[in-house]
Amino acid sequence: MSDRFCLAGKNAVVIGGAGGLGQGITTGFVEAGANVVIASRHLDNLQRAAREIEAATGDTVTVHQVDCRIEQTVKDLVATVEAEMSQVDILVNAQGVNYKASALEFSMEEWDDLFATNVRGVMLCCRAFAAGMIKNGGGKIINLSSVRGRRAGLGGNSGYCASKGAVDMITRQLAREWAEYGVNVNAIGPIITPTPMMAQRMKDEASRYERMLGNVPMGRWGRVDDIVGPALFLASSASDFVTGSILYPDGGSMAFL
Repeated sequence: MSDRFCLAGKNAVVIGGAGGLGQGITTGFVEAGANVVIASRHLDNLQRAAREIEAATGDTVTVHQVDCRIEQTVKDLVATVEAEMSQVDILVNAQGVNYKASALEFSMEEWDDLFATNVRGVMLCCRAFAAGMIKNGGGKIINLSSVRGRRAGLGGNSGYCASKGAVDMITRQLAREWAEYGVNVNAIGPIITPTPMMAQRMKDEASRYERMLGNVPMGRWGRVDDIVGPALFLASSASDFVTGSILYPDGGSMAFL
């Protein structure tokens, strides 16, 4: 029986590949046989992630800097990667920032930066890489969203929720536009996952997160490994007839909707 989740011979780019979720997805892709490029703003983080991925898998990944908020740097990344790999089969948009403040106190500077990264950056990367996928007859795009794209949270989440709602609709609309070209566009919407970016906040606001955990039927927060399986599914031939979907590795929390 063929392995429907095998990525051998596939070329993938993970934007935000040095972050907790991005690095986990990259590790899973490498283990499944893919050639992977990781990209983000900070070269030192990329190099650290590349070393850790190599230590975990025995295989190497290529690193490139990109600022997904700036269109020309995204175009430059596409040109560089396509020159190195010939074509890109899989794109993961795992970049993201999260500022929290009450709606009345939310800094518009932080709001604009959040949307520049979480929304504009996703759109720029989707369309820049999709052009090559369309030319080559297809590809897979996976956007990292959140349950907050559909469910409001406690105070402070107006910017993040709005940005992830936008990611969900970008995902659905691009899926509709590009289906005829064989480009599948889907998203993964996890619950809170204690990545390095989140761990200190969860420690500092332990009572807040304990209350929120009551809305998760399985009784625990997400783990990075909980995201890897859905990502492998959406990147592989197992999901060839799936597009425009948001998968929720959320311990059942979306069942309350």
